[in-house]
Amino acid sequence: MNNSYSYLLGVSLILLATFITAVSQIMLKKSAQKTYKEQIAEYVNPLVIGGYILLLGTTLISVLALRFIPMTLAAALDSTGQIFVPMLSFLILKERINRQKLIGMAVIIIGLVIYFL
Repeated sequence: MNNSYSYLLGVSLILLATFITAVSQIMLKKSAQKTYKEQIAEYVNPLVIGGYILLLGTTLISVLALRFIPMTLAAALDSTGQIFVPMLSFLILKERINRQKLIGMAVIIIGLVIYFL
């Protein structure tokens, strides 16, 4: 496999895993915001089960990605989760993104740009 193709594949897989992790976190929060008649339903419902299945999938995707990229790069790209979660929270949960979150997201983006330069 071409070295640049392998690198791009690894980066893509890590970003995909990080995005899916953010989606699973939103699913778990949506479930936590609901009230349930029975306590067991808090843990056994489609949002919770789906969220944890996605988290398991992201673990497998991340392990696969580490075959193509170094761990240091994967750790740096994992920080994009701190961008994906607030953005999805804004879009799906209608949560506000305050100034601190915006500054934090900007710092992460700047850090990634510096890492790749």
